[in-house]
Amino acid sequence: MTNGLSAVRDDPVNSRFVLEQGGATAELVYDIEGSRLTLVHTEVPEALGGRGIGGQLVKAAVARARAERLTVLPWCPFARRWLAHHPDAGAGTSIDWTSHPPSP
Repeated sequence: MTNGLSAVRDDPVNSRFVLEQGGATAELVYDIEGSRLTLVHTEVPEALGGRGIGGQLVKAAVARARAERLTVLPWCPFARRWLAHHPDAGAGTSIDWTSHPPSP
């Protein structure tokens, strides 16, 4: 634990990275298909806001992608923006910036 926060953990059964503190849960929902890790949605409750937790979730996803040699598809607007502003975090990982979510 650092700064009173739990570490980000991967919850593969529910396809999400989570960080819990004080009964609140932040999550980054993902999907893995073949060699592609799609970042679908990031949710950080207001009670946990302003602490960089969303970035920690994205870093955890990128670390998994790097370890498993997966290509990251940042469909989540937050994850996409965060990765664009923190290019060093994605170093050594393949990121597909051209693929976008299908239209509803």
